[in-house]
Amino acid sequence: MRRQTWLALGIWLLSLLAALNTGRDLLYNTFYLITAVLAGSWLWAWLNVQKVSLTRRVRARRSQVGKWAEEQFEVVNRSRLPKLWLEIRDHSTLPGHHPSRVVSSLGGHQRRSWYIRTFCYRRGRYRLGPLTLRSGDPLGIFEVKRSLPYTTPFLVYPPVYPVHGFSLAEAQAVGGEAPRYRTHYVTPNVATVREYVPGDSFNRIHWRSTARTGRLMVKEFELDPASDIWLVLDVDARWHAALPWEPPSFVERAATLAGELPAAFGLIPATIEYAVAAAASLASHFLEQRRALGLIAYTGHREIIQPDRGERQLNKILEVLAVLEPVEGVPSFDRVLMTEGHFLGRTSVLVAISPSVDREWALVLRELRRRGVHSTAIVVAADSFGAPTRHQRILAELWANTIPTYVLERGQTIDNALATLARPT
Repeated sequence: MRRQTWLALGIWLLSLLAALNTGRDLLYNTFYLITAVLAGSWLWAWLNVQKVSLTRRVRARRSQVGKWAEEQFEVVNRSRLPKLWLEIRDHSTLPGHHPSRVVSSLGGHQRRSWYIRTFCYRRGRYRLGPLTLRSGDPLGIFEVKRSLPYTTPFLVYPPVYPVHGFSLAEAQAVGGEAPRYRTHYVTPNVATVREYVPGDSFNRIHWRSTARTGRLMVKEFELDPASDIWLVLDVDARWHAALPWEPPSFVERAATLAGELPAAFGLIPATIEYAVAAAASLASHFLEQRRALGLIAYTGHREIIQPDRGERQLNKILEVLAVLEPVEGVPSFDRVLMTEGHFLGRTSVLVAISPSVDREWALVLRELRRRGVHSTAIVVAADSFGAPTRHQRILAELWANTIPTYVLERGQTIDNALATLARPT
């Protein structure tokens, strides 16, 4: 209980003892008055949280770093009695999300609503809710709480940056023949024509064949003869590093901004954040080119997304990347590459992203290249994040084995870092 409640109950008990000991009418009347005040105060506080409905509406259950999470709240007084004050306290886990509010003087059958916009600066899976409704009596003696346990999951995707200068070594099929597959996408490669069926787009109609046969004929397309791309991320906690970081000041007051998007800010200074941002940006880049893309990461279990194309594939990859964190006790990156390399053929291209300076994973990439699996390495320079080992060690090893390598250093933009091949110094 609150201090005021204990004090009021103490006064009530003293008045009762005094009345019983003296038998005076004045003290009995005082006791009755205090009892009535306490009962009325408790009833007032209890009624304040009854017949009150609270609704929260989330515009979307997904957002992205650098974008907004938007919610609308509405509290309705469904009784005839006014509510002196109501405190709505939110227990969401989304960083920087502060929708808690105090509503005062809510009349009978009235409603009050407010709109919250939260700037998302950290990826991850979060929870919106639950809520606690709190109120009290005018004298401040009693406080009554009511829990609203409803929660909503909320996912914040990692940021996606444009990639312009990244070059990828292409694999070749055995015998120089590249596999071709039929697709529902419109590509420059037309495989054949067939009769029109309901649901076919009119822009696929082949008018010459239609005129020749007298029936509507549509074109069927095939995918470009390009190799599958695999993104492989190293989440071994032994090699990852991070620096202390506080969110920019505008994030804390983002809810008060009148629809204004805050100025862009850099990534959180952690190797995992740079690795994930690079993977997300490359995934968006290659899927926009209608390439088949897959993802591999060992996070205590084998996390794998088979190669596919399209917006749905990008969402699946971003969902995994949103919750990816360094893990203790996972297999070393060279073992991951060696294990997964057995399932890759000459029509696969591998992009390895790691902060590790262990030369073993560079040697595995060399062995995979001998088998026809071409690789590109992205080294996250952990020494720029406070790690003691210099990334030049692994860079020299990759360069010696002619593995195209890019380096991500703290403070670099993803586009600039992935635009120029790194060279050892």
